[in-house]
Amino acid sequence: MKRVITLTGLAMAIGLASMGAQAADYVAGKDYRVLDNPETISGDAIIVREFFWYGCPHCNVLDPHMEKWAKTKDKDVVFFKTPAALNPVWEANARGFYAAQLLGFEDKTHSALFDAIHKDGKKLFDQSSLSKWYASKGVNEKKFNSLYNSFAVGTKIGRSQEGAKRYQLTGVPAVVVQGKYVVTGEDAKVPKVVEYLVDKARAEKK
Repeated sequence: MKRVITLTGLAMAIGLASMGAQAADYVAGKDYRVLDNPETISGDAIIVREFFWYGCPHCNVLDPHMEKWAKTKDKDVVFFKTPAALNPVWEANARGFYAAQLLGFEDKTHSALFDAIHKDGKKLFDQSSLSKWYASKGVNEKKFNSLYNSFAVGTKIGRSQEGAKRYQLTGVPAVVVQGKYVVTGEDAKVPKVVEYLVDKARAEKK
């Protein structure tokens, strides 16, 4: 009987050790980067921002992983998709994203645009091609073009550029947690690290 208990205890110990390994802490400098001058974010919410460009193949691979995570995130987590506008070509896609967002089409067109570019091989990197593509998804083309160069979209572009500079981003994809932690990569590990950092940021608020 003692032998059985001992083996059972050993099995439990091994199981717990295995669980501990699976739940091991991610390491700063390896799995994520800590910003030298983090943004001060007040309030109870945890802010997660994903910076991307529709033409980026790595962003395309990451998109379904982040979309899946977004559906299961905790209620105190606010998730923003942030199109990077680090150069004129990227800015064109960012303007298209924000115009569609303001017209209420973000959820319908976001992943679809990734597919159009990376699966269908469409070159959608300027206002003319973007306006026609968004129109094919039900967006009013006239309203889209009106918003594309509007003050409202320009303001959002400015905020995206300021955020990329503040978070010291030189490329995408990059996911920023609570203005302090930056996660890069394209596989299913990214949302796991993000979730770890969300818990970390939440604990740091207490």
